[in-house]
Amino acid sequence: MSFFIQLLETTDAERVELEGLQKIQDMLGGKMTREEYIAFLLDLYHVVWHFVPIMGAAASRCPDAFRQVRYHLYHEIEEEKGHELMVLEDLKVFGIEAEAVTTRVPSYPVQAMLAYNYYTCERVHPCAVVGMLYALEFISSVYSGQLAAAISLGLKMPLPQGFTFLDSHSAMDLNHLAELRELLQTIDDPAAQEIIMNAIQVNFYLFKQFMLFLT
Repeated sequence: MSFFIQLLETTDAERVELEGLQKIQDMLGGKMTREEYIAFLLDLYHVVWHFVPIMGAAASRCPDAFRQVRYHLYHEIEEEKGHELMVLEDLKVFGIEAEAVTTRVPSYPVQAMLAYNYYTCERVHPCAVVGMLYALEFISSVYSGQLAAAISLGLKMPLPQGFTFLDSHSAMDLNHLAELRELLQTIDDPAAQEIIMNAIQVNFYLFKQFMLFLT
């Protein structure tokens, strides 16, 4: 089985498991409460804030053998920088000021997700960051637009105010995912492939724990 086919099969299995979570079903069904959505955004802020620094750490460690990964990260960093400010603006709609968000310690699953991704790209292999990108951008491209529409309908709040981040990232991350798939097909080192697959599975797992942790 080729690396890319294995990746697609793994992704499909993780998607099915993610969609099976009651919390995801509630979100897609417009049953997420105002308090749950705020809690989701509070944690999401930290995921988005660290997205660019994790990519920067990985890019600084990419040897020339993986220069295509480094160049991809440069592009992604330029595309993603400042997106945490969108989450702050969404929270402001709900009366949550920036200082309350930036000083808040994220949930245990989010802390674990961030720590894992920093650790693997700095101490294991910089290509591990590709696994993070693939998992999170896949989730965003598939679900963020649906979630924005469903949650806003359930809360009786018209788009996009309060849902700017989710509403804007569906098409954006679909394009990023297409570019990432092209990159993945250029990585033929077996050790790097194994590390990327593991990182995809760990990020999916920790994202599911993040969803389960919401109250």
